[in-house]
Amino acid sequence: MLLRYFYDEKLAHASYLVGCQRTGEAIVIDPSRNLEPYFQVAKAEGVKIVAATETHIHADFVSGARELGATHQAKLYLSDEGGDDWRYQYVEGLSHQLLHDGDTFTIGNLVFEVMHTPGHTPESISFLLTDRGGSADRPMGIFTGDFVFVGDVGRPDLLEKAAGIKGTSETGARDMFQSLMKFKQLPDYLQVWPAHGAGSACGKALGAVPSSTVGYEKLFNWALQHTNEDEFVQALLDGQPEPPKYFAVMKHVNKVGPELIGNLPVPKEVSATEDVKAVFSNEQILDLRPAQDFAKGHIEGTLNIPYNKAFTNWAGWIVDYSRPLYLLTNPENLEDNLKTLRSVGIDHVVGLIDCAKIFASDAFALESYDEVTPAEIAKKVESGEVHILDVRNQAEWNEGHIPNAQHIMLGTLPGRMSEISQDKPIVVQCRSGARSAIAASILQANGFKEVINLSGGIDKWKRDGLVTV
Repeated sequence: MLLRYFYDEKLAHASYLVGCQRTGEAIVIDPSRNLEPYFQVAKAEGVKIVAATETHIHADFVSGARELGATHQAKLYLSDEGGDDWRYQYVEGLSHQLLHDGDTFTIGNLVFEVMHTPGHTPESISFLLTDRGGSADRPMGIFTGDFVFVGDVGRPDLLEKAAGIKGTSETGARDMFQSLMKFKQLPDYLQVWPAHGAGSACGKALGAVPSSTVGYEKLFNWALQHTNEDEFVQALLDGQPEPPKYFAVMKHVNKVGPELIGNLPVPKEVSATEDVKAVFSNEQILDLRPAQDFAKGHIEGTLNIPYNKAFTNWAGWIVDYSRPLYLLTNPENLEDNLKTLRSVGIDHVVGLIDCAKIFASDAFALESYDEVTPAEIAKKVESGEVHILDVRNQAEWNEGHIPNAQHIMLGTLPGRMSEISQDKPIVVQCRSGARSAIAASILQANGFKEVINLSGGIDKWKRDGLVTV
């Protein structure tokens, strides 16, 4: 048997290639939209990808299942649990099998047994894997998707908070409790292969270790220590982070079927000065440079999300999916930029503006914002000469914040401009200064002129001995 692990750090997403080396067949479990890594490994290992499956309709990234089925003729094995509202709508015309609790299917000598594990979502299923090629008659592990993580379990509130389906949080939490009762009956030796790791918003305390065992999770996973359903429900729902608003978009896209990659627009470089000026005047432009470079000089109206590990998350929060998008980036990075944006369904990227050319030109007036340390601004904060805007999440805010600060979580900032007064300079603050730099670009793009970023954030504020409440 062949088992390969793939991990996208920008999405904290894990997927798997599982192959039968005797028959040369393989399946991808919870595939990302970028299929190239799977085919590279399959070719190197001498197996052919003949199937794909998912543990549930994902909300945090665009699935590659439809692409595998439609473009590469892989057979799709998809959940038919959860009722009519949770059925895949793109499978007609594709080779597929709909799955229910207790069903099995085979890839060569590998047997996959379906276990319905609702809680995170109603249609969620897990897969027990048995390798019959070695005459084994017992499963060796379980692909849990977003059901059981290392140290945590899937959150049940996404359907209500992100997709707006009222009353589903508690129902999902109670379903999760019952699913965990089934999980506890599994043998301790089973390996656990989840679909996410630390940093994912699909849970609140995911571990960074890529895999676990059923026995280890029984001992150390907080969720599996609960024996009282009501207490479990309260504990599970308490303290869940804000779900990115793009989760609702992803849920819909993965249900109805994402657009095939070959049908997406190919961005064209905008190079003529007058054309670039027209774009900057009217269009949505994303500057992917580091925050320090953007702060020193940028073109009015542009948004800055540095192309780093956190890029995908904040792009999903902040980019307007309904508008065409232009990228201010280096042309050699465009292919990678597109793969990353497409992983969260930002497909309408229509133009490229070359960073080096633009900033070497004197055709554009640049604006900037200042970065200050806590010591440099503390007296003005205390006297009320500046307005503090805290863009951290709710849990961070609750742990302590700068006196008289206004709290607007970064991801919700574009829609809350009217709540911010412009009668004073605005000092934007987060934990370290990274998120607040993105917020500074949003404020300036929306016409706020006196914007300052707090370098080092509240961590530096506290280290300097300044007051929090």
